[in-house]
Amino acid sequence: MSTGNAVWAEKFPRLFAEQSVDYAQVTVRLQLGEPTDPLVNRLHLVAFTATGDVVVCRSSQQWRFLPGGTREPSESLPSLAARELMEEAGAELIGDPVTFAWYDVTCHADQPYRPHLAHPRAAWAFARCEVQLVTAPSNPSDGEEVVEVLTLPPQEAADWLAVHDPDHADLVRLAVALGG
Repeated sequence: MSTGNAVWAEKFPRLFAEQSVDYAQVTVRLQLGEPTDPLVNRLHLVAFTATGDVVVCRSSQQWRFLPGGTREPSESLPSLAARELMEEAGAELIGDPVTFAWYDVTCHADQPYRPHLAHPRAAWAFARCEVQLVTAPSNPSDGEEVVEVLTLPPQEAADWLAVHDPDHADLVRLAVALGG
């Protein structure tokens, strides 16, 4: 673990610990910074409004999460961010997202989740961005059905997310602590 990661790992031990993500058949370990672009299979966003609030979502299954998802073939990271923000939050991306951390992913499945995705080593990236809520989530048929989008102060957003996703909660806290 690099020195920078070690400092933050003391503050966020669970987030920086190696974890198994059973549904995806992967092992992940958080790294600070930005992975190489071709490795990025997924992107989740700590999306800030002009007032400094964080956008969070709730699905029809009652899961609470940060907007984001899987990369499509030949999709740039800004395009992925813009698409996922509109689909899950009805939010318009302002400027480019800035990646601040990523999971170094080792996949244990024989094949990638989708043929165009990096495999067996990949990255799940986390970025900060600025957004403006403009409409209801588009909720495409192949994604989550988002039933609630909230904008909350960062600590309230983290506490709200922690109910179902303590990692996303800590990613909000880390994004705020790193600034930028």
